[in-house]
Amino acid sequence: MKKLPFQLGIHPINWVGEDVKEHGDATTCEQILDDIQRLGLTGTEMGRKYPTDSATLREELNKRNIRLVSQWKSVLLSDPAYRLSELDSYRRHAEFLQSMGSKVISTAEVGGSLHFDPRRTPHEKDVLRLSESEWHTFADGLNAAGAIAQEYGLKLTYHHHGGTVVEQPDEIDRLMELTDPSLVYLLYDTGHAYYGGADPLTVLRKHYDRIAYIHLKDIRPHVLDEARKEQSDFVGCIRRGVFTVPGDGCIDFAPILQELITRGYDGWAMLEGEQDPAIHNPYEYAKRSLQYMESLIR
Repeated sequence: MKKLPFQLGIHPINWVGEDVKEHGDATTCEQILDDIQRLGLTGTEMGRKYPTDSATLREELNKRNIRLVSQWKSVLLSDPAYRLSELDSYRRHAEFLQSMGSKVISTAEVGGSLHFDPRRTPHEKDVLRLSESEWHTFADGLNAAGAIAQEYGLKLTYHHHGGTVVEQPDEIDRLMELTDPSLVYLLYDTGHAYYGGADPLTVLRKHYDRIAYIHLKDIRPHVLDEARKEQSDFVGCIRRGVFTVPGDGCIDFAPILQELITRGYDGWAMLEGEQDPAIHNPYEYAKRSLQYMESLIR
């Protein structure tokens, strides 16, 4: 992949599920990192099987010439009651990532989410979309978190995400409109764009100037259609195998990669699958996906 102007890494979620805990739960950190090294990739995100002690993690990564690019950070900033504690937690997160040499924080609001909002109960259904006042509280909180990230030499990259209040194309637009471009950037995710009802290429072109981090993920449309007919929620969709790696689903990555190459994107992009590793071998799927992307740029 030497012709790519950007740096390509891979997310450990291909080996171990984050939202679906049974996916790859017996997989070890060593297995994941050894596979990443075998794939010839040099970047990863934090995963739940990785050591949380920075010295131990740094040792495991360094001996395989891999760097920690980012780590997910959930926030609940749409509710002013949580603001101070959330920003304090965000600062600690930024301190850790700075110590690991990372440059971006993958950030997503959990307020209103069916699965991740601590204020909600298990029997509820559907995402609770933000009210006008919640949007402004949320945006103000994100700007404050972005300023904290900036103190540590990091960028807050907001992850538009299935099953959350920033999922659909108009919600991505609203987020970009209400936040400070110097403090809040976009984590562009091809799979989540499609899942949320957007055309991934359109999102890329529309918000390119705000993009500071990328997840390359594909979709199995027939699985998504069946899941939607049965009103399956976001986590249910993952269990069904909605997501896969680039080249194994319906998204055309040729114009996406061409757009990134033409514009000279030079940040990190993570290969993502987020599917059951017992059925879809993470190393083999990643290897084929890399070959697919290589064929597109050749």
